Amino acid sequence: MAEHSGWRTGTASAPVHHGEVLQGVFTHRGRPTRALVTLPCALHTTRATFTPAPGGRLTVSPSWKSKALRAARLAADACARPGDPPAGGRLELTGEVPPGRGFGSSTSDVLAAVGAVQAALGVTLTPGTVARMAVRAETASDSLMFRESSVLFAHREGEVVEDFGHPLPAVRVLGFGSRPGGRGIDTLALPPARYDSAERAAFARLRTLLREAVHTKDAALLGAVATASTDLNQRHLPIPCLDALHAVARETGALGIQSAHSGDIAGLLYDRDAPDTDTRTDLARTLLHRIGLHEHWLFTTDTLAP
Repeated sequence: MAEHSGWRTGTASAPVHHGEVLQGVFTHRGRPTRALVTLPCALHTTRATFTPAPGGRLTVSPSWKSKALRAARLAADACARPGDPPAGGRLELTGEVPPGRGFGSSTSDVLAAVGAVQAALGVTLTPGTVARMAVRAETASDSLMFRESSVLFAHREGEVVEDFGHPLPAVRVLGFGSRPGGRGIDTLALPPARYDSAERAAFARLRTLLREAVHTKDAALLGAVATASTDLNQRHLPIPCLDALHAVARETGALGIQSAHSGDIAGLLYDRDAPDTDTRTDLARTLLHRIGLHEHWLFTTDTLAP
């Protein structure tokens, strides 16, 4: 059987995120819904190449990337045109996104795979369709498919709870491993957090504040929301040295602390445009070393990965 004339080798890339600005339970369509807002990050990228072939059989390299393989199958089925033979082919993934740390490695794999299949088959799927596909492929997904604006995303349902209409205010982030050793967290083994009524009320207030931060481009308010969400998560996945991190944030004039709510990375947020930001982050690095956190990196949230 000859290859369909519209098929070609497709390539795509997908970014990562740096944990969450806000994560909890929110009211959506009259019921409590788990949702999150991710922090954009340009540190890592996953790249995918999909070479289609008729017959329906799909393979992936590396072979253990089963979530990306499931996503490629879903995308190939969704992109099928009437009369086309079943699309199979070979998916190849490259990139060095550390797994289990809160960078969204699985979602990055899935989105790169879906993008490569779309490019190969000449079909464009909506972000909402891709979001639902990602959840089917990996059970819970991050919101990396929504690039035009920040969203409060129901990560186990693949639905947007609220579209804030604009990107998050840009900040400079001094990221770090929050647990010495950098071994990551087995995110699949983490049970969903059980929030009490006071926490749920706090999440509702933080949602309102984050909406205001986005609409007014208030980076300081963004930092306050991220800090509050990090503090609320402490009961569920504690950061061992959070009190010391608060002291570092105060001493260096950070806007706040954000963290991966199911990972071992966190970040100190700083004013991107302040003339002394480099001085502040240099001091913060020194102070982080003093409390035993030696793994650091810097990025700005409005710099997209290639």
